[in-house]
Amino acid sequence: MLTAKGAATRQRIIEGTSAEVRERGAAATTLDDVRARTSTSKSQIFHYFPGGKEELLLAVAAYEAERVLSDQEPFLSALTSWEAWHNWRDRVVERYRTLGVHCPLGVLITELGRKTPAAQALTAQLLERWQERLRAGVAAMQRIGEIDPGLDADRTAASLIAAVQGGVAVLLSTGRADHLEAALDTTLDLLKSSGRRTPELLHVGASGDPT
Repeated sequence: MLTAKGAATRQRIIEGTSAEVRERGAAATTLDDVRARTSTSKSQIFHYFPGGKEELLLAVAAYEAERVLSDQEPFLSALTSWEAWHNWRDRVVERYRTLGVHCPLGVLITELGRKTPAAQALTAQLLERWQERLRAGVAAMQRIGEIDPGLDADRTAASLIAAVQGGVAVLLSTGRADHLEAALDTTLDLLKSSGRRTPELLHVGASGDPT
């Protein structure tokens, strides 16, 4: 168990490393860079992260994963209107446009190795939490008739995450957010259209006559 002072020092090291990764990239960030930025010694770094740079980068990746979700608030947890959905869309696009090719979580997961158990577990946990909040938003819109209730809310949430991640992958390769915007706009437009079609489909199913 860490003391309050120890926990604060450990967090300072994590946040300082995160800043270095954002500026330099994970591969170029050294423990000397971290030591200088955080005013800590190498012995302190190894005290809190005995596994050295790899363990430190994993801790930073967990910190950045939390920021992925917190940066989408307050909209991500209250997707109960189309205004909220579009505000969420704008927040996501602005976040990744600002980060550009230096998206720290993507860089860190690549550095750690996407196939390592720790990196896989971290990514899976992030996506699970993210998908659950989007699923709740889709379900809320289904209850008020804005999204087709016949859609699988969980799979719809998964497709939204895929739209974001696909757009981010292109952004990391090109520095442009156009594809991210297009993916989110198209997905949201399709969801809106599904809600508008629902009353007509229900009428057809009730009467058997499309007119």
